[in-house]
Amino acid sequence: MNNNMNKKTVKLIKMAMLAAISLVLVLIVRIPFPPMPVLVYDPADIPIFIGAFAFGPLAGFLITVVVSFVQAFVLGGDGLIGFFMHVVATGAFVLVAGNIYSRNKTRKTAVIALICGTIVMTASMMFWNVLITPLYLPVSREYVIAILATVILPFNLLKAGINSIVTFVAYKSIAKFLHK
Repeated sequence: MNNNMNKKTVKLIKMAMLAAISLVLVLIVRIPFPPMPVLVYDPADIPIFIGAFAFGPLAGFLITVVVSFVQAFVLGGDGLIGFFMHVVATGAFVLVAGNIYSRNKTRKTAVIALICGTIVMTASMMFWNVLITPLYLPVSREYVIAILATVILPFNLLKAGINSIVTFVAYKSIAKFLHK
């Protein structure tokens, strides 16, 4: 039992480390998306994606919730709405990609998982932006619908795509440390 508890503690510490790296990344890398500067690219999801691959989809989701909470309420993020939007966006990604990758941990499956995660995250954010954005920005729902294809879709594809590519390139070397 003691050895099992030690393994769980070490796993929890590694997950916390990934969350901390995510929070540092959101503080130091923030690139506004020109068509709509309220949309900001950051690489903070990369450690979360890595956590989902290393420890499974539920661990990735737990890291997502923790990071989203700290970003929204401690680091001066967008409060409850920012918390919710980050949880549903990144949460959709890690649950889908983490589930696919956990079944067969190969490079091919990683690519499929990252592509599926990107598609699900992007589709999810199309829906949630139409529903939620008019509640916190001074824009109408019709305006949000009008910019779905030209602003929201490209932004979410770009953000999830860049973070997926970096995750794919970095995962194997980081996984060696995470699985020690």
